[in-house]
Amino acid sequence: MKTAVVQSVCECQARLGAELDEQRRAVRGWARQRTRELLAPANNVGTGKDSFQIGWSCPFCTRNTLRSFDAGALVYQDKPALPSIPPVSRPTPRSTAPGG
Repeated sequence: MKTAVVQSVCECQARLGAELDEQRRAVRGWARQRTRELLAPANNVGTGKDSFQIGWSCPFCTRNTLRSFDAGALVYQDKPALPSIPPVSRPTPRSTAPGG
């Protein structure tokens, strides 16, 4: 799945971010302030137009922040798949018999 990231700044100076899919729907949202990062619900408004808006609920100051973005400025990248973890191989038990 290809996604694009948009970012803005809240009035409380937290950095807001949202990951958008190719239909410009918010997949996830976050807010960063100093060394803390929290989930920040993000919603989209008017995604069918060239200019659309993303709204965040800032977890730091509880403000609802609405920002406008231009669809032509979005850069989509393939979202990396989760790395596959190889199965754990168990060591074969050693024989306790003499000579084995």
